[in-house]
Amino acid sequence: MKAALGKKIGMVQIFESNGAAVIGTAVDLSEGYVARKTKDVNGNNHVELAYGKQKKPSKSQTGTYKEIGYVPLLKKDLKVAETSELMALETGTIISPEIFALGEKVVISGITKGKGFAGVVKRYKMKGGPRTHGQSDRERAIGSIGMRTIPGRVWKGKRMAGHMGTINKTIKGLKVSLIDAENNLIVVSGSIPGAKGSLVLIKSK
Repeated sequence: MKAALGKKIGMVQIFESNGAAVIGTAVDLSEGYVARKTKDVNGNNHVELAYGKQKKPSKSQTGTYKEIGYVPLLKKDLKVAETSELMALETGTIISPEIFALGEKVVISGITKGKGFAGVVKRYKMKGGPRTHGQSDRERAIGSIGMRTIPGRVWKGKRMAGHMGTINKTIKGLKVSLIDAENNLIVVSGSIPGAKGSLVLIKSK
C-alpha cells in the first residue's frame, strides 16, 4: 500500500502530454511524514502517518513520539503489509509525491464542507410540496412524517432537516495527473472532499 497525508490546495487545470486539458485538484504533501511504525498483538504492521507539528504537546505525547522529537498535529493509523512501500520509509521521513506513479489510480478520503442546518430539499434533494391552490408555505416543507396508531411514532432514520456536511467521504478511481517533486505537490483528476486547506488521505494499492 502507498499512502500520504496532504493539504488540499484547490482546483487547477493542467495539460497532459497529448494536449488534453484535465481539471484536477492539487494536494500539498510537504508536511506529511511517517510518525511511527508499530506491531499489534496479532503481529500486523501499522504505520502512523502524520501532518504538521503541535506547538504545546503534553509530556506523555512527547514520550510517545520521542523518536522523531516532536508531536504530530494530525495523524492517521494504517494497517499495512510487510512489503508495503511505507514500511521501507524511516520514521520522520517526509513522504514524497514520487511514491505514487503518474497515471496511477488512487482513493482519497477527507471531511466534506460543512453546510450548516439544511432543509430536506437541499439536504436530500426532495421535490417539496405543491406550489398551487394556496400552498404558499409548503414548497420546501417535508410533508407527512408520522404513522397511524401503529406504530404511532416517527421511524428512526427518517430523512429530515438537520446538519448537512462535515462527514467522512471517500472518492475512488481518481487518477494521478501530475507529480511535482520539487514543490511536494500532487495533482489528481477531478474533485476531492473538503474545503481548501483541509487534510486528505491519499491511498493506492
